[in-house]
Amino acid sequence: MNDAFEIGIFTFGELSGGAHDPRTRLEQVLEWARVADEAGLDVFGVGEHHRPDFAVSSPQVILAAAARETERIRLTSTVTVLSSADPVRLFEEFATLDLLSGGRAELTAGRGAYLESFPLFGQDLSRYDEYFADRLDLLLELRTSDVVSWEGTTRPALHEAGVWPRPLQDELPVWLAVGGTPESAFRAGALGLPMYLAVLGAPARFAPLAALHREAAAHAGHPAPRLGVTSHFFAARTTNEARETFFPHYAAYFAQNMPRTSRLDRETLDAWAGPGGALFAGSPSEIVDKILWEREILGHSRFLAQVGLGGLGQRETLKSIELLATEVLPEVRQAL
Repeated sequence: MNDAFEIGIFTFGELSGGAHDPRTRLEQVLEWARVADEAGLDVFGVGEHHRPDFAVSSPQVILAAAARETERIRLTSTVTVLSSADPVRLFEEFATLDLLSGGRAELTAGRGAYLESFPLFGQDLSRYDEYFADRLDLLLELRTSDVVSWEGTTRPALHEAGVWPRPLQDELPVWLAVGGTPESAFRAGALGLPMYLAVLGAPARFAPLAALHREAAAHAGHPAPRLGVTSHFFAARTTNEARETFFPHYAAYFAQNMPRTSRLDRETLDAWAGPGGALFAGSPSEIVDKILWEREILGHSRFLAQVGLGGLGQRETLKSIELLATEVLPEVRQAL
């Protein structure tokens, strides 16, 4: 794996603005993957939802399609809702993806920001934490051996069960997505697993979680694990162009996904996208400065930009991806 600072993109395949048709949206998402790969980005991810306003319910299916459209970019879920999945089936599917992609698959496990998958797949919400811990334990066990004996509390035990196929990589990379609780950051570190932080508020708020992640790993005797950061993103040639184009779409996205909060106005967007905010919306040079500033606070080695928010047009989204790859990534790497 590349030891340099990595930059990539991800999406949930949201359906809003002019992108209401799931088939059209999925074709657009695959084009984002192709352009990201050709332009030189490091990572492409898709996340799981089971709602009418998102087109992706099975990241591994979309990533398998992307594997045949790309050559070098790493392919990851962002995230897989592990609590409501069968870890055995999940491992087999991501191992298959790894084979199809020539060893480029990663799995990001999370508990999910939304809870629709629990009743959908027959899980009891009162066992929310138990499901995740139990199934993470099994998933990590599956990485180490092709014949597994395991016993937990949320699914039937396994007794010398063969799990096939095996991935091309010696060990399938598993990241943990953390929503902001110290317990989750500590767990990731204690297990020696890389971790994503979804930084949607003041980045300094997340510094203690990043530190706890590293400290827990060191205490458990693991090498320092990798840290990734995810953020909302749009880039254009100039600051004004970026924010003028992005504002109506981001305001619509905000209204749809955060209806209990006040309406997003332009002044607030400018503040969030300013030097001390968490929103990445501006010129390439501004994006570079903010990535480097945030890295000083958090110490991460991977940045994933959430693209296509609020029904942004395909042309604008593709241009934003290209700017991230051709103007932001080289400058960040040179600075580091």
